[in-house]
Amino acid sequence: MNDGAIDVSQAGRTDAAHRVTLRRLGSADRDEFLDLVRASADLHRPWVSLPSTPEQYRAYLARYAKPDEESLLVCVRGSGNVAGLVNINSIIRGRFQSASIAYAAFAPSAGRGYMSEGLELVVRYAFEQLRLHRLEAQIQPENEASLKLVRRAGFRYEGLSPELLYIDGAWRDHERWAITSSMIDIAPTPPHATLPER
Repeated sequence: MNDGAIDVSQAGRTDAAHRVTLRRLGSADRDEFLDLVRASADLHRPWVSLPSTPEQYRAYLARYAKPDEESLLVCVRGSGNVAGLVNINSIIRGRFQSASIAYAAFAPSAGRGYMSEGLELVVRYAFEQLRLHRLEAQIQPENEASLKLVRRAGFRYEGLSPELLYIDGAWRDHERWAITSSMIDIAPTPPHATLPER
């Protein structure tokens, strides 16, 4: 396994059936990541803004080194090429056991279904290994590709949040989508230690 690789089992599928793997973003990924961000500028605008300089990349890594944040690369099995990333943001424990996700495909691999498989693995990892109960995604209503992605992953629509996030120079409306651990077939896991008994 690569440094930072994450072992994610998937019910009913062997490892050979996975076209992608997950691994944590690291300092050695800087040059490839920045090249992919440049190559994907048209794909990402106006939906997402990723680090595009070495300084921004260092700050990004520092953010995702914190215990309540994770940045996971979706890598094509065999080649190791980075197809995209999924970030698990603002992990909240206690009675909530929840986090938000954000994600982006990279242009060289977009449209091949790698992000669908990657998001499915991230959901499984979040519920089985991080022992979260809920994941949320905030998506601009015009971002059809992103909406299709969460629908395929089994997220449910929960409503509209007007002017939720400041993106591309303006406060943007976002649809709220969520999935809980009870909505998919996952391995039984004990509750996280921070979950109260009652």
